[in-house]
Amino acid sequence: MDAVHLVARHGGALDRRRLHELGATDHDLRRALKAGALNRPRRGWYSTWPERDPRFRAMRVGGRLTGISAVAALGGWVLDRHPLHVAVPTNAARLRNQWRRDLRRADARDDNVVVHWVSLAHDRGSSTGMVELSEAVELVCRTATAEQAIAVLDWVRRTGRLDRIELAALRERLGPRRWLVDASTDDCDSLPESLARTRLRAAGVQVSTQVAFADGLERIDLVLEGAVAVEVDGDEFHRDSFEEDRARDLAITRVGLHAVRPSARRVFGHWPEVQDAAVRALRERGILVDLHNSGVAQVRRPATRRESAPPGLRPRAAPELWRRRRTARGKQRE
Repeated sequence: MDAVHLVARHGGALDRRRLHELGATDHDLRRALKAGALNRPRRGWYSTWPERDPRFRAMRVGGRLTGISAVAALGGWVLDRHPLHVAVPTNAARLRNQWRRDLRRADARDDNVVVHWVSLAHDRGSSTGMVELSEAVELVCRTATAEQAIAVLDWVRRTGRLDRIELAALRERLGPRRWLVDASTDDCDSLPESLARTRLRAAGVQVSTQVAFADGLERIDLVLEGAVAVEVDGDEFHRDSFEEDRARDLAITRVGLHAVRPSARRVFGHWPEVQDAAVRALRERGILVDLHNSGVAQVRRPATRRESAPPGLRPRAAPELWRRRRTARGKQRE
């Protein structure tokens, strides 16, 4: 019996008892281990994952990937590096270091692991190495920053990994943090675009996403206050599209908007420069924005205004209300 095929078919990890039930013998297991086709994350368990795979390391600790680590393993939108987040049963014992099966976690100085005690049941017989995605996303919403949580929600909505029913259930479970689901969208194309939208809204800027373009092109990533178009460039999508991007900038200008095109690296590492440029572009259009230092409340209730659509932009079906702004002369209506 091909032990490697059995393990791969059942999620990536099986224990010895389950392998015997499926027809594998100890000789099959020894041969697969010697060939390097199987590895042992814990005593009695066999896996097809390489030792550096985060699922393998989570199982070595004594649980499964969860939270931001599970999202990263699935290719989700994750900002920066994070410790390994592992969900373990509340009655788990003999937790190990993620790098050494013979080293107890209690004896390790710092193994860069965050343990979440989540349930009473162990994996029985087989394991996929990670919790359900909805559980991982819920943990991200409860423990990560607002911009990281919203980026993960944007990703699951954009890729369809969670459907509307699952998102609605997640929203109810989040309680006071349900506003994170409301702040996410299903038409965001990338992590830097998600970060730019969240940060600008947190600063007090009204942001419309994926605005329809009526000049023979597609949509604009972000439109600020109905006057400034922000298109976030990323290496994956814009490396070989210089001429197309310049044509889009010209088209954006022709429909009456100011074009701002920051790179993904600028969004990740030099955000204040990007925000200052966007605010300056708004001021040049006569729009004064009072920026906020702490953006969480503003992300929950982003400022709104009604702006007459420039030529070439489709008007909104339900225009929003004007917003009062504070200037040097006091409050006045724009």
